[in-house]
Amino acid sequence: RAPRRYVLCEVVSEDPRCRQCIEDRAVGLAVRDAIGRVHGDYGLACCSISFTVKYLNAYTGTVLLRCRKDSYRLLCSALPFVRQLESRGQRYPCCLRTLHVGGTIRTCQKFLIQYNRRQLLVLLQNCTNEEERQCIQKSLLRCSLTEEQSRSGDEEDDDGTE
Repeated sequence: RAPRRYVLCEVVSEDPRCRQCIEDRAVGLAVRDAIGRVHGDYGLACCSISFTVKYLNAYTGTVLLRCRKDSYRLLCSALPFVRQLESRGQRYPCCLRTLHVGGTIRTCQKFLIQYNRRQLLVLLQNCTNEEERQCIQKSLLRCSLTEEQSRSGDEEDDDGTE
């Protein structure tokens, strides 16, 4: 089995419609196009062997890309050259920001949780009034309580079914 790397990226765009309209196929095509432009046919062939979009969250703009270990540097160096995504006949200007490179999906998930927590803390510190601060704090509490309840509920279901 060939070793792989997972590249966690964020779609950065000023147009809010961009995130809602992107599809994994469009991201894959844009990344392949950028690799071809930057590294030519050789780089494209190296990266295309095991390249795939493993996860795409259109609401948060989070993208998880998989490639072979020996070609992840080619992939990462081409990501800044993605300037637009084309979906449903529309072109949306955007860029892909690399957040993390990991050996497993689980390490990328752990990083993403920590990254989102840091982003929420920054958002909390930048609040202009007490009402915004309380609203964000309530949202944070709801998220973590829901997460704990769903985890404990899943564990009970798993134990009960086996």
